[in-house]
Amino acid sequence: MSPPVPAAARDRLRIAIQKSGRLADAARALLASCGLSWRESRDRLFCYGESLPVDLLLVRDDDIPGLIADGVCDLGVVGRNVLLEQDRERRAAQRAPAFREWRALGFGACRLALAVPDTWTWQDARQLEGKRIATSYPALLSEWLAAQGLAADVVQLSGSVEIAPRLGQADAICDLVSSGATLAANQLKPVLTLLESEAVLAGPTGSFDDPRAELAELLLRRLDGALRIRNSKLLLFQASREAVPGLLPLLPDAEAPTVTRIDGSDGLALQALCHGAVTWQRLEELKRAGARGLLVLPVEGMLA
Repeated sequence: MSPPVPAAARDRLRIAIQKSGRLADAARALLASCGLSWRESRDRLFCYGESLPVDLLLVRDDDIPGLIADGVCDLGVVGRNVLLEQDRERRAAQRAPAFREWRALGFGACRLALAVPDTWTWQDARQLEGKRIATSYPALLSEWLAAQGLAADVVQLSGSVEIAPRLGQADAICDLVSSGATLAANQLKPVLTLLESEAVLAGPTGSFDDPRAELAELLLRRLDGALRIRNSKLLLFQASREAVPGLLPLLPDAEAPTVTRIDGSDGLALQALCHGAVTWQRLEELKRAGARGLLVLPVEGMLA
């Protein structure tokens, strides 16, 4: 297969994603839903774009912001928590911003939260004054503490943050929380959320000034379409003209329906793109309101 495009070539777009981890499969699936396909290298670190000149670089998520900053890749799919932590590190070191969030991608949801032992009677953030807080996100935690006017010791750990209070390393923790099961297993409870996080498409702070600009614009259009229809269905049905005013309030999440007169009758055919769940209960409500011949279809693609 063809080797990776050298840095001097600027006619291909390179996107970094996790090689493995909680964002890896969803990131590749989302990009594939945009019509992208690849040939993977033997070492499974590089995927050469076949349908479009858009290549994938498979790396650790913590490396993605730095790769964008260094120009090794053009875009990346990474957790907002990782992106902002490294941005705050750059700012603290008085280095210029080099990457930003381009799009929220709607998967990998979690939150960066403060958690304290179950034995604490939690009242407010002032209880953290003078305490030791263990975290893998020292820049974000320090920024939050400063904004609250709190003086606390930030204990930086690279892993196993949740056991720090039991080991006597810290009084509280600041860590990513999804279900909360890990906190509960370590006799901790979340008390404050510092950041709502999810997977995002990250890119440089500026724009491209070569063929990558057109590729990036095309990718964003397709991403917007894919994200918009992720939970969408096309609803087709017929109804009398008199029934339509009573049917439209039952479609609050739908775009303006397309209405067509049925030849040889006074009936109408309607199609509506619904962006919420089209449940059996909802179909029954529409039928009672005068809809007939209800048909629900999946939406494979959409381009505004």
